[in-house]
This record gives sequence, C-alpha cells and structure tokens, in this order.
Amino acid sequence: MRRLDVNLGTRSYPILIAPGLLYQPALVAAHLPSRRAAIVTNTTIAPLYLARLEAGLREVSIDIHAIIIDDGEAYKNWETLNRIFDELIAARAERTTTLIALGGGVIGDLTGFAAATYQRGVPFIQIPTTLLAQVDSSVGGKTGINHPRGKNMIGAFYQPRLVLADTDTLATLPARELHAGLAEVIKYGLIRDAAFFDWLEEAMPALLAGEAEVLAHAIERSCRNKADIVAEDETESGVRMLLNLGHTFGHAIEAGHGYGNWLHGEAVAGGIMIATELSRRLGLLDQHSVGRIRELLSRAELPVTVPALGVERYLDLMSADKKVADGRLRLILLEAIGRAFVTADVPVSEIGAAIAACGGDG
Repeated sequence: MRRLDVNLGTRSYPILIAPGLLYQPALVAAHLPSRRAAIVTNTTIAPLYLARLEAGLREVSIDIHAIIIDDGEAYKNWETLNRIFDELIAARAERTTTLIALGGGVIGDLTGFAAATYQRGVPFIQIPTTLLAQVDSSVGGKTGINHPRGKNMIGAFYQPRLVLADTDTLATLPARELHAGLAEVIKYGLIRDAAFFDWLEEAMPALLAGEAEVLAHAIERSCRNKADIVAEDETESGVRMLLNLGHTFGHAIEAGHGYGNWLHGEAVAGGIMIATELSRRLGLLDQHSVGRIRELLSRAELPVTVPALGVERYLDLMSADKKVADGRLRLILLEAIGRAFVTADVPVSEIGAAIAACGGDG
C-alpha cells in the first residue's frame, strides 16, 4: 500500500493508494469518531461498491445510513445538497456522524460541502472511485456546488480525515472517464514536475490500457504534488493557484456548454490548450513545447480544441471566476513545461485571440 500525508498540523490526514482497500473496513473505521456514518454515493456507483462498503463497515460495528443521489455534474446543486441534508436530519445524524463520499468528484465535492455545513461541521472521508477524483478533487479540501453562471462558485475549504483510493475501482471506469482523469495528471507535469511529464509521454500507452502499477504510480505522483502544494497554501492565496491551470477556461466551457456535456477533465484539457496557446502568443512558451503538450493531450484522447461558444461568451463567463481579484482576471500560464506562474497582466485582446485560435470563436 502506498501512503502519503497531507501535512496540515492537527488536521493532517493520510492518502492511501492500493487495490482492494474497499475490503479493509478497519482502515475507514480507524478514522471515525463515533460508530455512526452516512455514505453518500450515486446511482452509478451504488450498484458497484455500496453493498461491499456497507457490509464491511457493519462487520466492524459501524451503523450505516446510505444516501443515493442522481449521477452527473448537472446535479451538483442546491437541490441535491438539500436532499442530503433532508436525509441526514431524518436519520438523526449527529455532529460525530461521519459522512463518507463514495464516488467521483461530484460526490466528493457535494459530500464535503454537506459535511462542512451540516450542524456547522461534521467529519468526512473521501473514497474516490474515478481517476480524476483519486488524483485531484479528493485531496486538498475544496468542496462546493455549481451555480448556473459558474462552476464551484459556492463552497468551503474543508479537509477530510482520510482519502482512500482503491485502484481496483478504476477497472469499472468507462474509457472516457479514464481519459478525463488523465487531464489532471498531465496538469501536474505541466505546472511543477517536468520529469513527470517526460514519464507520461513514455507511459501513456500503459495508462490508456489501464495497467495497474502504472496507474498507481501516476496517482501517487499526482497526489504527492498536490499534497505538497496544499501543505504550503491550503486556502489558495499563493502557490495553490497553479493547480488551476486550464481551469478558468475549462469552467467557462462547462458553464457555457452545459454542465455534463463535457466531463470536467475534458474541459480542463481544452482550457490547458487555450492557456498553452496564450503562453505562446505572449512569447513565454516555445513552439516545440506547445507541440509536446498538444500531442500528449491528443494521445490521452482528450480534446485540443474547444466549443465555439464565442469569445465574448467565454470572457463573460470568465469574469465571474473565483480567481478574479480587484476586477482583474488572474490566469495560470506556462513559461516552460514544469514551470507555471500566475499573472493578471494579460491583455483581453490576447486572451480572446487564444480562445479563437483553439476553436472557441462562435
């Protein structure tokens, strides 16, 4: 079993990565402050893994209540959040009742936000079942829901007590979901780990084939990068902003194109290409690096062009982004593979030109 720790003082927590972890309920039980827990999952994941997790926890004397919600980004909203609250109240969940997120990024974000706000805060645990959630969204304590005008606009920083990544769950992952998760993996190589990017270029066929050891290494390396960043900047006031490479553009794609039409990782891949093109246009990134980035995303079967929403629509949606400060949009750009930075000094005309060059001009 691979173990990493997110070092946040008294709120530090482990990330466990291995096959078969859902068959080890004692790992979860060790992080519960009481013998009661509620598992939040969705209609896709429940038939695959809920009974296994419930049975295991009951074997170690944990009282379980399951909450099953609809599957999809379109349900990451107030209505679904309130349904979780309704079920918690009906089950008389207390402040020591732990919420367990069993699923992908939508489940993790919803469950974490519910945990942050139910009775002003209850414990929660992440059990991510998608590659994207295992390498990114389950780690770092970002929780929230979407607004029609912006992704993750309502939420809280709230850390889990444990992240348990059972790599066996990736065997049931649709190919499209696996590819979407690779966008976040590639992101780590781009922002701070050039050697990892080099490795991904070599390992991509094995990753696409779902080879277990190769995937486990990619998950561990990604989580290590994120854990180090979160330990340095938990609430995204500095270096953690680098994790948003491609996300400002990607969130505009998701909101403008309709939540769920593109998976989050697909939108991030499109956003990475816009950021890459913008970096090239500003004279920051050489053409050879641009080609390597485009080629790796293409080999991961991710989009390298974006929906034609129109430049003005993109700019309007981006103006509501969480990274706007003092009325200025902060973007993450690249000056080399493995070296990213944050800037608010980019002419709007250049942003628009980069969007258009990637197919976004309607």
